[in-house]
Amino acid sequence: MALVGLVRVSTKSQETARQHDVLDPICVKVFEEKVSGKLRAVDRPGLTAALNYLRDDDMLTVQDAKRLGRNLLEGLIVLNDLFQRGIAVKILEGIAAGEHTERSLILDLALALAEDQRRDIVRNTKDGLEAARRRGRVGGRPTVVDDDRRRAILARRNEGESLRVIAAGVGVSLAVVHRIVTEHETAA
Repeated sequence: MALVGLVRVSTKSQETARQHDVLDPICVKVFEEKVSGKLRAVDRPGLTAALNYLRDDDMLTVQDAKRLGRNLLEGLIVLNDLFQRGIAVKILEGIAAGEHTERSLILDLALALAEDQRRDIVRNTKDGLEAARRRGRVGGRPTVVDDDRRRAILARRNEGESLRVIAAGVGVSLAVVHRIVTEHETAA
């Protein structure tokens, strides 16, 4: 029996080191993915690779049940698929910590709590952005184009330069130049 690890975080900016610290020393191989846990199993490349790698009597190992998924239905589908194939799941931390060879109330509860946590995170983020908006602050990325750069972009476009040349000359992305030019043309 071999332990095969799965590391998952929701966004590319999140760190996976803590999960690797726990899984790397005990697993023969660890798969990583940086995708939402609410996605279907077939849309999760790390999970798919781990499932394809697993052999009979291997055990899929995760730090916490929420790494299996933050969508109750998809988490249950993953578990049912594993258990039907005879693959056990080992959860190292949380209320469902332990080895599982079949569904149980505690495992279902852990997945339900993971989904509930995801809903709380989404709701709190929306509430925070709305509260900031009411105070006159807008979230998101800071603008890279000030008034001087905007004038330079539009002047260069009026001189007939291509969007790529303008982007390189002004030091912004092609997408930003395209957006500025399109907004100006629409307003005109």
